[in-house]
Amino acid sequence: MSMTTIAPEQVNRIVWNQHHDPFEILGSHPIEQNGKTVWAVRAYLPNASAAWVVFPEQRKEYPMQTVHNPHFFECTIETAELANYQLRIQEGEHERVTYDPYAFRSPRLTEFDLHLFSEGNHHRIYEKLGAHPTEIEGIKGVYFAVWAPNARNVSLLGDFNLWDGRKNQMRKGPTGVWELFIPEIGVGEHYKYEIKNFEGHIYEKSDPYGFQQEPRPKTASIVTDLNAYSWSDQEWMEKRRHTDPLTQPVSVYEVHLGSWLHASSAEPAKLPNGEIAPVITVSELKPGARFLTYRELADRLIPYAKELGYTHLELLPIAEHPFDGSWGYQVTGYYAPTSRFGSTEDFMYFVDKCHENGIGVIVDWVPGHFPKDGHGLAFFDGSHLYEHADPRKGEHKEWGTLVFNYNRHEVSNFLAANALFWFDKYHIDGIRVDAVASMLYNDYCREPGEWLPNQYGGRENLEAADFLRQVNHIIFSYFPGVLSIAEESTSWPMVSWPTYTGGLGFNLKWNMGWMHDMLDYFSMDPWFRQFHQNNITFSMWYNHSENFMLALSHDEVVHGKSNIIGKMPGDTWQKLANVRCLFSYMFAHPGKKTMFMSMEFGQWSEWNVWADLEWHLLQHEPHQKLRTFFQELNNLYRSEPALYTQDFAEPGFEWIDCSDNRHSVVSFMRRDKDSDDFVVVVCNFTPQPHSHYRIGVSEPGFYTELFNSDARQYGGSNMGNLGGKWTDDWSLHSRPYSLDLCLPPLGVLILKLDKKKTAEVM
Repeated sequence: MSMTTIAPEQVNRIVWNQHHDPFEILGSHPIEQNGKTVWAVRAYLPNASAAWVVFPEQRKEYPMQTVHNPHFFECTIETAELANYQLRIQEGEHERVTYDPYAFRSPRLTEFDLHLFSEGNHHRIYEKLGAHPTEIEGIKGVYFAVWAPNARNVSLLGDFNLWDGRKNQMRKGPTGVWELFIPEIGVGEHYKYEIKNFEGHIYEKSDPYGFQQEPRPKTASIVTDLNAYSWSDQEWMEKRRHTDPLTQPVSVYEVHLGSWLHASSAEPAKLPNGEIAPVITVSELKPGARFLTYRELADRLIPYAKELGYTHLELLPIAEHPFDGSWGYQVTGYYAPTSRFGSTEDFMYFVDKCHENGIGVIVDWVPGHFPKDGHGLAFFDGSHLYEHADPRKGEHKEWGTLVFNYNRHEVSNFLAANALFWFDKYHIDGIRVDAVASMLYNDYCREPGEWLPNQYGGRENLEAADFLRQVNHIIFSYFPGVLSIAEESTSWPMVSWPTYTGGLGFNLKWNMGWMHDMLDYFSMDPWFRQFHQNNITFSMWYNHSENFMLALSHDEVVHGKSNIIGKMPGDTWQKLANVRCLFSYMFAHPGKKTMFMSMEFGQWSEWNVWADLEWHLLQHEPHQKLRTFFQELNNLYRSEPALYTQDFAEPGFEWIDCSDNRHSVVSFMRRDKDSDDFVVVVCNFTPQPHSHYRIGVSEPGFYTELFNSDARQYGGSNMGNLGGKWTDDWSLHSRPYSLDLCLPPLGVLILKLDKKKTAEVM
């Protein structure tokens, strides 16, 4: 045995952590020596005083020597093959035996993987980049890969190397992906990437593709196996594949998991194995409280939403974020469900239980911007990698965040694959894409001179539009039957049209115009509503231009806007009646529905991200009755196909009379797609009841009063029509028959022709 020949400069590049490919130096290498081939083994072992190459099966070991540096060890071994050797390392009084990471030389990313990623078309790149428990040459460990093309060198930091960046230096591939396999570690390991730029500046970064992170304020990524959970929702998933959600009832309960309800920090949360879960406390504004876990939320939130009749839960962003006060909209871990509420398997359990109870799961997704936190994506490899370098394109000053560079293929691939990832690994049923308008316009919230036009001189962000088309095309190609919902507040055309027609490819768009019109209308004194009938009717002029979702969201109950009930005029009774009137009209109006938590029982205070909802209000009868109202409204909505099967088709809606502004009354019909069923809706938007109010109808017979928002059980005055009315042979509103109705104050009536009763009499 003799020493290997290696240049001191090469050794120094390893010792000084400046090498882009440590495999060129470290590990095992065949060399020519005295006319024959032998193996050179080299290892850089900071803190080691001695080392040996060990062959456990042969019970042989070879001492390693140091020549160029006291911690750079090497030896030569005369053998035909060199496989699965180990290193015995002496560090002070401690000794350990481990496999050499640099003995595993074959890269795990293929040329095809790298090609697809470079052109932005590797749809499941999350199965390649990040940290993946695997087995190589019979040895179990974790394979790490990270994209950092402009870094001088990258190292792994973790529990397994005492967070010493000298010990596990990574290899750079031809497209800027750095990789390394660490043997004998597994699930649960904490890690980061130590990234150096060419000036020698060091950045410690969480893994952009990390599947789990430490609970804030810590920021390390955690090695996770996303295939360990056993799903039980196969029937749900198969049915979803063959269902068009646009013809189904969609009633969404929008929830912020961190403020729906808290538990006492003195009440420990138990894991499935009986262990006590870590206590994740909330802000000092809620002293002595902790977050509910995903499993506890499954036990409490799901039955609550099911009882109230909602079809979906929409979760404000649950991707990892450092600041509670951002509500989740400043994401640092795009591939990691927040650890505030538990592990990856806990979140899978939550989604699984939703499906078991017939509830879909929508998550808010934030591809428009990201925060500047040092451990996140900002200036990731010492350059503007994920964001634009020019702040006129790369920064949202109003939000203090950075804008993704959608024109860089690897960045758009990161985001598009991320959208697919949540459907693939967590079985979610939809995404609601946040702040789409901020993505589509270069001048969004920017003053003149603070933004750059596109190549044609316009304000439209063409790269962002192409990116959104790509995302939606990918999602629906892999997962038909899901929802992709745009929060888009401008007149950008064809947002919810298919990509093959030139649309952005969403299948739903929030109707922000309807929301503003409704809240303006209902906040005014009812006497003035007669002069603003257009607020109620205008939405139907453009209703068929998009597939709209009617949303009264968290944004309408914060920042001094008051909660919904607080926006209403009049005394307490009138406020509650106005709330019932608003939501009854919302559920009768074409479009899918979304409402924010707390609206269902009439919370007075604005939403506070650090506090519970005001559950104590349910001790009082008016709030109990309001919740009963929402329960029965949802049940009616789900039971009457006329209210949802033709939300986006012209035959599904027909005005009876939209011009009675003197009484602030509108009436219309909703028709079912698959039958000749229809319902008649009459809305009185003032506190003045109307007896003998007549509307025209097309068919004779008995019209059952299916729903009356003024019913006693909802807290109303109980004015109505004694269960229903027969038609008169009195033509009105261009129809041969009419109904003589009693319209309750601030009330909405929904009536339906009782064909059986009509046939018995007529």
